[in-house]
Amino acid sequence: MIAFVRGQVSSVGLDSAVVDVGGVGIEVRATPNTLAGLRVGATVTLPTSLVVREDSLTLYGFSDDDERAVFELLQTASGVGPRLAQAMLAVYRPDELRRVVAAEDVRALTRVPGIGKKGAQRIVLELKDRLGAPTGGAAKSDATVTLDGAREPHWRDQVRAALLGLGWSAREAESALDAVTPLAEEQAATTGPDVAALLRAALRTLSRA
Repeated sequence: MIAFVRGQVSSVGLDSAVVDVGGVGIEVRATPNTLAGLRVGATVTLPTSLVVREDSLTLYGFSDDDERAVFELLQTASGVGPRLAQAMLAVYRPDELRRVVAAEDVRALTRVPGIGKKGAQRIVLELKDRLGAPTGGAAKSDATVTLDGAREPHWRDQVRAALLGLGWSAREAESALDAVTPLAEEQAATTGPDVAALLRAALRTLSRA
């Protein structure tokens, strides 16, 4: 098992980054939140989990050991593979996910792309007693508080951080966020904002600018 990688960030993409480890470029798949904290040229240490398949070896990277532990535990539930586990962590941070499962909040779980009502019920049943209690920090809502006291949707904060991490300016990021807000509002009315999809839409907007 590859427990972690340490090296210089060579590139940061939409769903992965390349880390130069001793002259070898290691591709690491990660959530938008993790990728947002990476900077090209910076030296990083990322906890990792290697997923082995017959036709592939895929390395997943995380912000910390707790995120990796939750990623691996999620995959012990029926029907949850690495892609779905990563999608869950893209929508909810580890402690947020623990709260959702502990509260048996099926509706909140269905906000994750790929999880329907039955799948959410199965995840709650199988993982409620295994994920454990939140490790610390206050519960987070779907909104953050801006400097002027207004409440901002949580998806906006996540997508902004990812865009800044990819090298776009704050002004460009805000313009892209405004452009994808109608899409986010449509998603909120059904399954809830899909951060990964909104990030892709924002990047398409910027590429056309």
